[in-house]
Amino acid sequence: MSIIAETDPAALADTSRAFVRNRVLVQDEIREVSGRVDPVQVAALVTELRLAGRIFVTGAGRSGLVLKMAAMRLMHLGLTVHVVGETTTPAISAGDLLLAASGSGTTAGVVKAAETAARQGARVAVYTTDAGSPLAAVAAAVVRIPAARKTDHGSAVSRQYSGSLFEQVLFTTAEAVFQSLWDEDAAAAEDLWQRHANLE
Repeated sequence: MSIIAETDPAALADTSRAFVRNRVLVQDEIREVSGRVDPVQVAALVTELRLAGRIFVTGAGRSGLVLKMAAMRLMHLGLTVHVVGETTTPAISAGDLLLAASGSGTTAGVVKAAETAARQGARVAVYTTDAGSPLAAVAAAVVRIPAARKTDHGSAVSRQYSGSLFEQVLFTTAEAVFQSLWDEDAAAAEDLWQRHANLE
């Protein structure tokens, strides 16, 4: 794009209108799909989090990034949380929970991690669009996020690109899970802040 086009008032007005239109699109899609996430399924996942000795999180790509954010919040609550793949992550064992996310439920590395966790006697809880997927098959708790898969181009569910809606609703759901656990914990924000990273 040329500098002239970037500073042209008509072009700027077009971009502004496009932004407003697409902001509404994203917000409306998140609201619609998030409203269809089953609270009973979420409650089962929260129960798994409560009962776990340690929590391990895994996901690929953007889903993995969302679960890393969720892991940070769970750590702020005082839970013991590890991110799969980090050099300091220990072996998973009985009494632990693997929290995994995959829109398709077929992401090879995520499914393999879930199967390994189950073989070690750990529990598995997942976020996915497909409750009949290989990932869901090994899980004790499944939260289905009824969004389009990232390969489902032209889906009637979402006009957004390649799994964005799944990842957005995954984030808002994980945040609501954290908020619910914090409500139960009743700790002051200042108490949680004491666990915030201080080497940054």
